[in-house]
Amino acid sequence: MPITDQYSMLGELVPCGGGDPIPLLKPKLLIGRRSNCDIVLEFPNISGNHCLLELLNGYWFVRDLRSRNGIKVNSQRCESKWLLPGDQLSIAKHRYDVSYEPAHDAPPPEEEDPFAVSLLEKAGLARRDQQDREPRLPPPARPLQRDSDAQSFSPEEEQAMEWLNGDDH
Repeated sequence: MPITDQYSMLGELVPCGGGDPIPLLKPKLLIGRRSNCDIVLEFPNISGNHCLLELLNGYWFVRDLRSRNGIKVNSQRCESKWLLPGDQLSIAKHRYDVSYEPAHDAPPPEEEDPFAVSLLEKAGLARRDQQDREPRLPPPARPLQRDSDAQSFSPEEEQAMEWLNGDDH
């Protein structure tokens, strides 16, 4: 019995240079060079765990897993991207046409704005409600104090020190 009869196929990656299509058999697929990956690509420029394909809301979504040679969708390098039928996915330098039928007539969700969330919030070190508050200003600077042992300043330096310290003479 062919493998596609045992499982419902959720799409396939068709190699652009020829070769057998790679069936997408699960809604979450790890792609890489390691033998424990769902889709094993035994090429030296493929990372051990290169990228992750996920079927979300009827559409495939690809996410790079900090691979050395990255991913591209339609020749554009990216960290993550929604894949539409007919898109071309490059994993390192290996190109595949994405073939599947979306589960919905609605378009995939909007691309996430990478600047919408601060790095501190992504890291879990800040919450959105903390960022909406008024920014706290640092305490005012203290006037510089000169040691009596220090060498004397030129008249221009004295004038600059008075200005910096806010002395109005």
